[in-house]
Amino acid sequence: MFHPRSTPMERGWVGRLEGDEVVHLAAQTLQHLFTGGGSARDHARYPLADVELLSPLPSPPSVRVFDAGGSFEFANPAAVVGPGASVAHPAASPIVVDAGLAGLVGLEAVVAVSPVARLRAPALAPPKDRDFAIVLGPWFTTTDDVPKAQTLEVTGDGVAAAAKVEAFDWDALRRYAGEHTRLRVGDLLVAPATVVVEVPPASSISVDVERLGTLRFSLTA
Repeated sequence: MFHPRSTPMERGWVGRLEGDEVVHLAAQTLQHLFTGGGSARDHARYPLADVELLSPLPSPPSVRVFDAGGSFEFANPAAVVGPGASVAHPAASPIVVDAGLAGLVGLEAVVAVSPVARLRAPALAPPKDRDFAIVLGPWFTTTDDVPKAQTLEVTGDGVAAAAKVEAFDWDALRRYAGEHTRLRVGDLLVAPATVVVEVPPASSISVDVERLGTLRFSLTA
């Protein structure tokens, strides 16, 4: 989702990234795009430098966050924010960033992935320690275009950590999430974190996933 810097709007438009341009697509949301088969008519093109990127999925119907054992917990869809967000966090706690990948549920499969950072405040008791921010973006990459191996790096004010992204079985995550219930197009599946790092308050953070984009955001008390 994006809007031209010259025409600010709250919800923005669906776009497709092509090199250093963003193509405006004739779809109201990503959910509408993938419900319609993943294609939409092209509108105008804009230089990437001239647009503001918004959360690629501002209102997921549900968010499931998986752990390394294959189980999951539900997270707060209202906590999802996009690239460039200034996140207000609990002032009495350090902040931990769980950085990794999130998958977008389509009609029959996970159709795209995006960098994601789930923020936690360890000084608070669960579940409120992880209820305030899930930063998503800068965009989704369709699963057909995702490379087999990537490196994820988290950097910030005095912080640097990196690791190889595990090869996630998105189909298995989706099958388990869909047992005895109905998944909706636009549901978000957050894979187990690749990098977990404590960051200082009031800092600027970057989550860079090789060939999938760099997610930047800041923390404010």
